[in-house]
Amino acid sequence: MPSPEPSTATFRRVPPDFRRRVVERFARQLQAEVTGGRAFACLIAGDAELRRLNREFRGKDCATDVLSFAGAGASLGDIAISFQRARTQAREFGHSVEQEVSILMLHGALHLMGMDHEAGDSRMARAEKRWRVRLGLAHGLIERVRP
Repeated sequence: MPSPEPSTATFRRVPPDFRRRVVERFARQLQAEVTGGRAFACLIAGDAELRRLNREFRGKDCATDVLSFAGAGASLGDIAISFQRARTQAREFGHSVEQEVSILMLHGALHLMGMDHEAGDSRMARAEKRWRVRLGLAHGLIERVRP
């Protein structure tokens, strides 16, 4: 049986001091530990691209930090992350931008696995907290907005 395709991270216009390899390694770790070996593709882009995607696919004309698009077949799907939002949120919460991108990628991967906190799915909040602790990440997105 052939080995599964690795998850990928594609970067658009990120600063040279951004440690891409950290994020690429984290994508492979998510695939190995969280998604059951199913690969996904992650795009790290700008606010303008996330706004366009959010408008086109969700009907919301605003930028956002992370979007997920379910895949078909062997691919789990695609994740899009706003680098600008990740940088701002990293500063706000006192950790590196690479850590914030990883937090957003975990959140997106859980959506790709069928979880949806916006629909009141409390198992997503539990899963995000469990995985972020196991993976050594700071507070997840759902924890930030819950009291």
